[in-house]
Amino acid sequence: MLDYSKLVLVLLPVYLRRDFLLKQQVFQLTMSIFATISMKKIGTFFLLLLALQQLKAQETKDTIIISNIADTLLRIRNLNPYFTVHVDSSLNYKLEINKDQKNFYWFLKNSPLGLRINKDNGLLTFKADKSYFLSGKLKYDAEYKVQLGVQNLNNPKERIDTSFTIVFFNTEIIPSKIRPSVSNTVHVDEGDSIRFQLSCENGNFPIEILNFESSIPIKTTSPITKCGDEFAWSAPYDFVKDSDSGKVKIVKLLFTGSDKFRNRDSAIVRLVVHEAINYPLKKQEYDKVVTDYKRYIQILKYTFRTLDKKIRKTKNSRIAFDMTASSSALAGTVLSTSASDQQKNLGRIFPAVGVTLVPVKEAVSPNKVNDQNSVSLVRTSIRRLEYILQENALIGEKDPDIIQKTTKLKTDLKQIQLQLIDVPLEELQDDAQDADKYFNNPKVNKKYRNKKN
Repeated sequence: MLDYSKLVLVLLPVYLRRDFLLKQQVFQLTMSIFATISMKKIGTFFLLLLALQQLKAQETKDTIIISNIADTLLRIRNLNPYFTVHVDSSLNYKLEINKDQKNFYWFLKNSPLGLRINKDNGLLTFKADKSYFLSGKLKYDAEYKVQLGVQNLNNPKERIDTSFTIVFFNTEIIPSKIRPSVSNTVHVDEGDSIRFQLSCENGNFPIEILNFESSIPIKTTSPITKCGDEFAWSAPYDFVKDSDSGKVKIVKLLFTGSDKFRNRDSAIVRLVVHEAINYPLKKQEYDKVVTDYKRYIQILKYTFRTLDKKIRKTKNSRIAFDMTASSSALAGTVLSTSASDQQKNLGRIFPAVGVTLVPVKEAVSPNKVNDQNSVSLVRTSIRRLEYILQENALIGEKDPDIIQKTTKLKTDLKQIQLQLIDVPLEELQDDAQDADKYFNNPKVNKKYRNKKN
């Protein structure tokens, strides 16, 4: 049979240990034993009762010790995890810890503009000024998660890092507005680009979605979906049609923004597109005309050289016949005055020889007046074309008179080609420098200047 007195003596030392879980197990075992004790075992009953009283006293003492140990851990007593602040109101909230605050330092991380904490006493303050929200530095109904910390200056390990959320709201309805960075009417020429930014003035609720529409389908360089996006478009050439009045076309741009509650605001920008010159295309056309000019001038120089040499050869032949005829006439005159009859007869014959050479000269080297006129016309046309080309040269990177100058060059070139339509022109050759040198020869120029004078 179980000796309860010895059992109690064995269990009592266990009650004196500091292992709280072990004492609970022993207590439960003791209570189960107590339930089986008979009333006849009075002595054993009193021993068990004494053990239970000792166990209760030890348990109370251990509970106080554990409670004191838990209370020594650093904690914030009144931390509010969520703050809601009305605009133009103030927030003053003092945070408390379970220890003396004079040795602790308070700090914040990721705090919104205007939220501060006193580093010594933990006083959290905020003044929600409306200007913060109008400037976009703060937003309504946006959750700002703030990191909060407190640390013992003497013991770096004694520290708390936690967080709370603050939200700002406003009962006054302030609508958000779209503000393009240009005026309501913008003028642009064909071929030019236009760029402007779409800014937003945020009210209670910021604009989240931005849509773009135009009265005439146009293609922007980048999509427009939110505030801060940039509208960029290049007006193509031939955008303005001949049927458009005033040589302008008006394009209406509509920008519509909405917040999360579908409150909308819109802005309209009128683009007035003016007709302009397709300068790259007109420049190509001008360059082609200039190339045609230079090619035609070079052909005329070849033709001038050929005609001038031919005229000079004919002139030398006629001069030779004229000198022979003159010599014959002079010899006949001299011989007719001599005393010899034979010489006198020869003197009568020589003038006839000179007269006979005249038709021979016309047959062999006829005086080609048409060729002389042609070579003079060719030389004059070359000088005229060079002058026209020089007078219609482009000025600057984009000459506004390029169309008029191109038209002038085409008209004058066509006119000169019609004047020289009967002149047999030479083909292009490889000796372009020789032709230029011959045309600019001082002797050749002097000969034609003398004729002109």
